[in-house]
Amino acid sequence: MASGSDLVAAEDVLLFVNAAITSTGQREFHSDAGAQQLSLDFLHAYVRINYRPLYAASLALDINDHNAALIVQELLRTAGEATAQERRTEGRLIAARLARLPAPRVYRLFRALRTAKVNNRRTRAIMRDWFAARPDAALDAVKYRGGLKCAARHAHLPLDGPADTGGELGDFLFAPDRRKHFTTPLLDAWRRAHYEQGAVYELPFTVAEGFAAAHGIDRRVFLERIAPRMTRLERLRTQESARARGARVDLDLGGQPLTRLASYVLGLPLGDRAARRVELTGALRAAARRTAGAQAGTWGRVAAVLDDSFSTTGSRQKRHRPLATALACHFLLEALAETYLPRWTSGRRDALLAFPYGPTPLGMRLLDALEDAPERLVIVSDGWDNAPPGLAGEVLRVWRTRLDPEHRTSVVHLNPVYDAEDFAVRRLSASVPTAGVRDAEDLPALVPLARFAEGRTGPAELRAHLDDRVRRFLGEEPGRKGAWA
Repeated sequence: MASGSDLVAAEDVLLFVNAAITSTGQREFHSDAGAQQLSLDFLHAYVRINYRPLYAASLALDINDHNAALIVQELLRTAGEATAQERRTEGRLIAARLARLPAPRVYRLFRALRTAKVNNRRTRAIMRDWFAARPDAALDAVKYRGGLKCAARHAHLPLDGPADTGGELGDFLFAPDRRKHFTTPLLDAWRRAHYEQGAVYELPFTVAEGFAAAHGIDRRVFLERIAPRMTRLERLRTQESARARGARVDLDLGGQPLTRLASYVLGLPLGDRAARRVELTGALRAAARRTAGAQAGTWGRVAAVLDDSFSTTGSRQKRHRPLATALACHFLLEALAETYLPRWTSGRRDALLAFPYGPTPLGMRLLDALEDAPERLVIVSDGWDNAPPGLAGEVLRVWRTRLDPEHRTSVVHLNPVYDAEDFAVRRLSASVPTAGVRDAEDLPALVPLARFAEGRTGPAELRAHLDDRVRRFLGEEPGRKGAWA
């Protein structure tokens, strides 16, 4: 039997993981940025001090990039609090997570480490190893020039490696006027772009934009000519501005990540969505099938209660993010299910035309969904049940205790919003597991994690689950005991 301290530790870790999945320290509909950041900072400090090995192990989970960077920063800043074995394990987890983070996020992390004056030997080694593994140092120098300069100064990065020619990279970063010509094509294109318009189109899109504005290049012409240099995300972000200017920027919508594609769709006017129904629905379903993979069609009868109430507006920083998560989950559940019945809180039946509207009658929609006796019921909502307040929790309590004590229907609540006041994602009922969700792509992995919050599995099972995730994250062989366990 698990001890009281083990139960508390398991609850604390689940609390932190849910926060690290959902919160980015930005304003939400019900709380401002200051409250979000203060609450999140407290959780990071609390879990790091009391459960440092578990804190580090969370780098192997599906937490968002903001919190992954914070964990790395805190582990490096407090290296003196760890044992030698913990530092070795942390170093491997940090290296593996940095390799998965977007480069701009890593360079911001390095800048934060410099500001915090974290400059121990392990930190410098981690920064050098990460930079050495970058596929194109010249691209980083042009695209993330400020970040690379900061990292080079702080960690004394070797800029004269085999890929460099005669110290060109160092000159480019710190003394670009020293050379009249660079032998590295990308570096020289940056030099020429100051006075030659043709060189602008040899640069990465984000860098070329500044030069195009300085040269007064027409936006339509610029977008069409720079399109081959755009990344997949850049094509998606500029799609509507290009369309408005009559520029053609080819884009494979079906190849986009599912939640990001859902955000793009919600950013379109309702008339455009209706006019492009076949294209947009096909793209969302293609992305959902790709995300479902081998699990497609294996979840049996699935019902979903999806929140599209006014609170899914989100905030200026996270516009429509809760609704985008719900929309993406809708298409993913459709792909995972054998038969699928969605219930939107607004009562609408056309998911493509979803927009934030009205109160949150979760209880009424739960009654509708449970009436169909599904094998699985997935609720995607911020948990602010208010029409009438508390009905959803009562429906779930009665269903679980009186009508379905044998758990014939599996119920899980996925919440895309962090509640700063309660240091958690808001729950609907103690009898139903709740997990934080940010991207619908993580839904299949979050369902098993949510079961730990239901209390039907103990701390030992949670530790085994985390240990397995760490092993797979680090590419270790099965059966090896995690250093944090």
